[in-house]
Amino acid sequence: MLDKILCIDDDPITLMLCKKVISKTSFSKETITAQNGEEALKYFNNIKESNNSESLPQLIFLDLNMPIMGGWEFLDCFSNSQYDTYNKTKIIVLSSTIDPEDLEKAKKYPMVIDFLSKPISISMLAYINTKIEDL
Repeated sequence: MLDKILCIDDDPITLMLCKKVISKTSFSKETITAQNGEEALKYFNNIKESNNSESLPQLIFLDLNMPIMGGWEFLDCFSNSQYDTYNKTKIIVLSSTIDPEDLEKAKKYPMVIDFLSKPISISMLAYINTKIEDL
């Protein structure tokens, strides 16, 4: 079981589903949410300012298409040196897109460990569990 997961998505129904499925499977003790990449970066900036590494999520579920700051912009910012402290945080892109170019682009980010299609499911969490046993 993970301690904390961050779900970044602009759709409140998707966020609610994520929280319910994660809670039902005891995949994580805590699930927090952000409605776009900018909100998620603010969350990490607050952790940095407070020097509280206990608040770090071990895994991020990231949507790509969001207003204000989408998933690609978040990944670009999150991969720069300002966020080096969070390199151990793994990301799973959870998107409704099936564009092969998006799949290839995601592979360029070392923190992205997978690219899965929405919606999140119990079987998906079982699969993810096998990939993140070392977290």
